[in-house]
Amino acid sequence: MKILVTGGAGFIGSAVIRNIIDNTQDSVVNVDSLTYAGNLESLSLIEDSERYAFEKVDICNRAELERVFSTHKPDAVMHLAAESHVDRSIDGPAAFIETNIVGTYTLLEATRSYWSTLSQDKKDAFRFHHISTDEVYGDLEGTDDLFTETTSYEPSSPYSASKASSDHLVRAWLRTYGLPTVVTNCSNNYGPFHFPEKLIPLMILNALDGKPLPVYGDGMQIRDWLFVEDHARALYKVVTEGEVGETYNIGGHNEKANIEVVKTICALLEELVPENSYSKASAGHSGEDGNINGFESLITYVTDRPGHDVRYAIDASKIERELGWKPEETFESGIRKTVEWYLNNKEWWSRVLDGSYAGERLGVKG
Repeated sequence: MKILVTGGAGFIGSAVIRNIIDNTQDSVVNVDSLTYAGNLESLSLIEDSERYAFEKVDICNRAELERVFSTHKPDAVMHLAAESHVDRSIDGPAAFIETNIVGTYTLLEATRSYWSTLSQDKKDAFRFHHISTDEVYGDLEGTDDLFTETTSYEPSSPYSASKASSDHLVRAWLRTYGLPTVVTNCSNNYGPFHFPEKLIPLMILNALDGKPLPVYGDGMQIRDWLFVEDHARALYKVVTEGEVGETYNIGGHNEKANIEVVKTICALLEELVPENSYSKASAGHSGEDGNINGFESLITYVTDRPGHDVRYAIDASKIERELGWKPEETFESGIRKTVEWYLNNKEWWSRVLDGSYAGERLGVKG
């Protein structure tokens, strides 16, 4: 099978592509415009594979999308390209409307045009898999409630509203035009190759450099954490085995408050890099109570962001029951792997932080 992956140079998209090339016989066409979060260095381990091709294309460009479909003739689309940072959506929502709504519409129309030319057998086998987020559901009030596939949409931010809009478009293209679509909504991802603006990599890298660890409000916002490689395996299950018209929630069964996540990272760094000048062993930094707190002394509580959802939690029983997927990593095993990866891959994140990775965007041709 040949799978067209949009946003394949991003965090989750690159994990999906690495999983497909490493663990299947399928081919991948990576369609990415290489915005600030797109990093082809995340694909360096598989970029020389004969089953991998890259196209530098914006999903808002209909003509270029039609060229890609005509050239590569994919059997499925996995749509991950999106603007995804909540804080950025609050500061500048226009890009989120353009990419997440207009881009998804344009991709749907280019896909439909291509799909309409296929033989009936290939039409029936084709899949358009739209990858979305649990943030479209808003937040949960109770401590035991979970998001299910039928939870009503109540997005809180421009980001989540734009993703909710794209979900509705995808389902409408199935209902109106018969395009065989499937939707997944996932919880917070973490793991290797995560862009440093997101919570977990930001905390790791700030701590290593002795910078403040900014925590919104009281830090008690709860998220369900999903290791990105578990997510990649789930997405492949859905695109190959999922039922047309179905929605599958994908979660890690790991609810943690943000402050607990930050303190876990601090504890791991105390263990793994005791020689760091901000560790307890080396520095003896004191917290407000006068005790030696090491990396935890860097935690800084900052003003909460507008409309900040309090709790997300996914009920992932449907995908386990119907497709046989469940996460392999606990939060404890996944966060250790993540911290160790950042400690062992300074070259990757240093090039992101200093901006030198961006040079790959210049002169890159499809």
